Amino acid sequence: MSKKEIEQKQDEVILDVGSTLTKAEAFIEKNKKAITYTLSGIVVGVAAYFAFTYLYLEPLEKEAQIELYKAQENIDRDSLRLALNGDGSSMGLLQIADEYAWTKAGNLARYYAGVCYLQLGEYEDAIRQMDKFSTNDPVFEVLANGVIADAFLEIGQPKEALEYYDKAVRSSNNEFVVPFYLKKAGMLAEDQKNWKDARKYFERLKNEFPKSQHALDVDKFLARIEAKLSQKN
Repeated sequence: MSKKEIEQKQDEVILDVGSTLTKAEAFIEKNKKAITYTLSGIVVGVAAYFAFTYLYLEPLEKEAQIELYKAQENIDRDSLRLALNGDGSSMGLLQIADEYAWTKAGNLARYYAGVCYLQLGEYEDAIRQMDKFSTNDPVFEVLANGVIADAFLEIGQPKEALEYYDKAVRSSNNEFVVPFYLKKAGMLAEDQKNWKDARKYFERLKNEFPKSQHALDVDKFLARIEAKLSQKN
């Protein structure tokens, strides 16, 4: 391509860009008000998000963590009522969960409240609190579902209990908490004469967590299940 042809091509590109810019300028001029409002909305929205996160949520998170720490001290002392309702000088878990609902500490307060209610034998309250607790942590997910299962079992709803034990063991492979609930699920399934599910839980316990203390007598459980299944056949 000759120098003249190259220059001609460059001129054509410049003309095309100029034409595009002119169209864009015309569009902006025609829709200036709408675009201005749209951009302003984005700027305000982003600014509001960061202001909420850093000027509101962060200080609230710190406050909530301080209050939660005090409530945890009452849990450590087995003062579960004080942990739930406060001791006059500090908030209880229920108030923390309510007043700091959008914080991580406020969410965690619901988990602790559920555990406290379970320990106190107030099983329906335990279920309600755990239902409000949300987490992406696989260990907490196992534990929360396990608490709900325990509570359902205590109020005489074994079907619902087994559903939540199943949720607990399906949500993680954690070697510390999953074997505990696998054994519970297997024993409950066996108690409900749900032999195949019981075998499934016990086999997973044996195969995936052979070193767990909860797997020590798993062969005995499996032998009993196999005997029941052979009788059916």
